[in-house]
Amino acid sequence: MAARVSTFKAKPKPATKPKPATKPKPATKPKPATKPKPATKPKPATKPKPATKPAASKRQPVKLLAGGNPQIAKANGDATVQAYINALQGWQRELAERLDALIVRHVPQVRKAVKWNSPLYGIEGKGWFLGLHTFTRYLKLAFFRGAALRPAPPGVSKGKDTRYLDIREHDAVDEETLEKWLKQAAALPGWVP
Repeated sequence: MAARVSTFKAKPKPATKPKPATKPKPATKPKPATKPKPATKPKPATKPKPATKPAASKRQPVKLLAGGNPQIAKANGDATVQAYINALQGWQRELAERLDALIVRHVPQVRKAVKWNSPLYGIEGKGWFLGLHTFTRYLKLAFFRGAALRPAPPGVSKGKDTRYLDIREHDAVDEETLEKWLKQAAALPGWVP
């Protein structure tokens, strides 16, 4: 048998249409160079927050009452008395600082408080022996058992035991006599409200 030769011819593929030429894109303007963003500054290390202080540390102006007497919340301790003194103005502040230092020097075991807008000084378990109050023209020291002091302070009170010493701006302060009164007053039973 003879081999058959295939006469099958593949159909030619139809010619594809050529793609129309595309219009060239217009040249784009080059974009302006962008400014580099500044480097962000590193945040400084945060400082540790200080220990919380009492509410008094939020320094609000202290209201001054009649005669320049500071309105200070009732509380015990030296910090409250210092807040009272710091709120005073001019010569009254200087004098109160001087008197406070004198009291601490001659009665080292003194305890302090502010009550009724006045600093009080006393001895633990014995009551208060001295109060300080501010008026427009003077500071008033109230010795609560002043009638028993020798010599007695000059200012007389409605109460039989209390005696006063008023100190004005230009008065000379007799520290020697004050020292005697402070030591005597601290040794006596004090006033207990």
